[in-house]
Amino acid sequence: MEIHQLEILRELGALGSVKAVAETLMVTPSAVSQQLSLLQRNVEVPLTRKEGRNLVLTEAGQVLADAGAAVVSAMADARTAIGAYHGSPVAPVTLSGFHSAGQALFAPLARMLDAPGQPKIQLSDEDVAQHDFPALTARYDLVLAHRMDHSPRWPAERVAVIPLAHEPLDVALPADHRLAGQDTVTAADVVGEAWVTSHTGYSPADVLSAVAAVSSKELNIVHRINDYSTVAALVAAGGVVGLLPRHTARPVLNPGIVLRPLEGISTRRRIDILARPENLKRRSVMIVCEALQAIMTGLVEQGPTGSQQMSL
Repeated sequence: MEIHQLEILRELGALGSVKAVAETLMVTPSAVSQQLSLLQRNVEVPLTRKEGRNLVLTEAGQVLADAGAAVVSAMADARTAIGAYHGSPVAPVTLSGFHSAGQALFAPLARMLDAPGQPKIQLSDEDVAQHDFPALTARYDLVLAHRMDHSPRWPAERVAVIPLAHEPLDVALPADHRLAGQDTVTAADVVGEAWVTSHTGYSPADVLSAVAAVSSKELNIVHRINDYSTVAALVAAGGVVGLLPRHTARPVLNPGIVLRPLEGISTRRRIDILARPENLKRRSVMIVCEALQAIMTGLVEQGPTGSQQMSL
């Protein structure tokens, strides 16, 4: 039983197919299959099974994959003790972020780390459904992820979690809207409006489902768009209202929009940094985490300004 075989087994559990594992590890699918076969020879119970065209883990396979993750983490500890890579502050760090997090955090992060002796960051956007964020840690050192308070917690056996923010989603209204003069709005106030919201499986759609449930009324959803800058532009143009995050939507707001808290419904989403435990043992990765925390703290402390003023 080899370390790299356990790593392959863990990646298969996270990614769900031999092809995806091969692409992530930059090897051929046949090499992945060969290593899985060699590993199976050392174990008496089946580790994988066919599910349609995909190869997935059995319960025994998942147990071994989880144990293998602990082994990999332990090996990372050993490398930290003896290797310069883990201790280097300038080692490259790959970071993915969903769209609104990228809009708010990527540019300040790049500016903050644009100096000698700082990590070299490689940024990418990944706007996926909430349950797909943990799997991204197979491809990136750090993953900016979001979930609603009522959503399932991140799988602690697979990823480490660093909380970044607990952010409300507010109702975005045209500045001349009849509700714009109120400090807050309720589900009853807005249930009859025409809406622009996200696709199913994303935070704004979850909040709107709660609005419909509380009001016992069907919603008039006109547009389904995941990009907050497009949502903001449509709201400012008039005719629809939407939901925008209070802090991370700041770059897309304009004087034609006001944000108002939604009373009586939980609208907060958690923004977290997800990572494989062994990655957080690297100095450069932790420098990036600390920078992200500082930037997010600054956004929260700025509070609403201008057309965003509201009672909090």
